[in-house]
Amino acid sequence: MESPDPLFRRRLLMEALTVLAADAQIQVAWLVRHAVMTDEIALDFDHAFRMAEALVAEGQLAREVMADLRQIDVTLSGMSGGENADRWARDALSTDEGWALARRLARRVLVAELGEWQRPLPEISVVR
Repeated sequence: MESPDPLFRRRLLMEALTVLAADAQIQVAWLVRHAVMTDEIALDFDHAFRMAEALVAEGQLAREVMADLRQIDVTLSGMSGGENADRWARDALSTDEGWALARRLARRVLVAELGEWQRPLPEISVVR
């Protein structure tokens, strides 16, 4: 199977970061509108993050943002596990320090890559 082209992969990453960077109340509205759970934010980031190194190699992503992307990955991964279930409640988006850190880092990457972090959240299609 052929891998998606670099521009498509970059768009996936920027969209995942856009959702992650949004204010908590906007994230909650996005989750409700698409009828998905909070972990969808992390899953979308994880999927796009797995392609980030290739984007750097292809000149589609600045190497300097990789440290922030890795820190987002570490932060979200550290929030997983049954003992952290409360961190994945929608209310936690506005109170949990892990979400706040991931949000700040996502904003920093978006500013570095696009010059701004506030962007329209992407529409998604959920297959059930």
